[in-house]
Amino acid sequence: MKKILFYLFVCTIAVISYSCSDGDNYAAPSETLTGSVIDMITGKPIQTEVGSGGVRIRLDELSWSANPDPYYFYSKQDGTFNNTKIFEGNYRISVEGAFVPIVQYDNTGNVTVDNRQTTIIKGVKTVSFSVEPFLKVEWVGDPVLNADKTVSVKVKVSRGTNNASFQSDFSDIFLFINSNPYIGNNNYDQRYSTQVSYNGSDGNSVLGQTLTLTTKSALPGQQTWYVRVGARVNYGLKYYNYNEPKSIALP
Repeated sequence: MKKILFYLFVCTIAVISYSCSDGDNYAAPSETLTGSVIDMITGKPIQTEVGSGGVRIRLDELSWSANPDPYYFYSKQDGTFNNTKIFEGNYRISVEGAFVPIVQYDNTGNVTVDNRQTTIIKGVKTVSFSVEPFLKVEWVGDPVLNADKTVSVKVKVSRGTNNASFQSDFSDIFLFINSNPYIGNNNYDQRYSTQVSYNGSDGNSVLGQTLTLTTKSALPGQQTWYVRVGARVNYGLKYYNYNEPKSIALP
């Protein structure tokens, strides 16, 4: 009797093990989605930050449902992206960030503008989106090391879109500084970075002018620092538009 119970126990374990291994025998996601979010003004990938606050890519897999749960990931700092862990399937792709939304709705919730892309992702799929940034942030010259070891920069901020619906008030400008080139609102050195904020519509009067920003304290020498300027409008989640990072070596 004990032998019979033992054999039954062994058989049960074997069946359970087989069932589990058979049920989990799915190929890991291995398809690739690569691409870029292009700034309509410059024709280059949009400058952004890494992670939350940057450009977010949204995937809706339509292979099995018309209303699937979305899958999100973020672009790199230079507006390009490359995700190599996607299941093969039919996807609707959209992007979100500090630019005119590629999907827009009227007051009743009906879609009025829809620039999403629907495509099969199999192997390597490359897509690109052209967007209108809320603001254009341009360098005026290079960063300057002052006699007191602070750093000053000059920039010009102007509207990035002619769409009046998305020309919200210019709310603030931020000189970000860090010891590495991955720099933005979620990665900067608070000891030296400096911010200028505007009340209401006050900031709109300085759009198009050359603005000077200076670090709020002296930088330690004998190393390279990276600087970058972000500016934003009072719209939605208030993400920053950026210029590209520049470096300055302190003797």
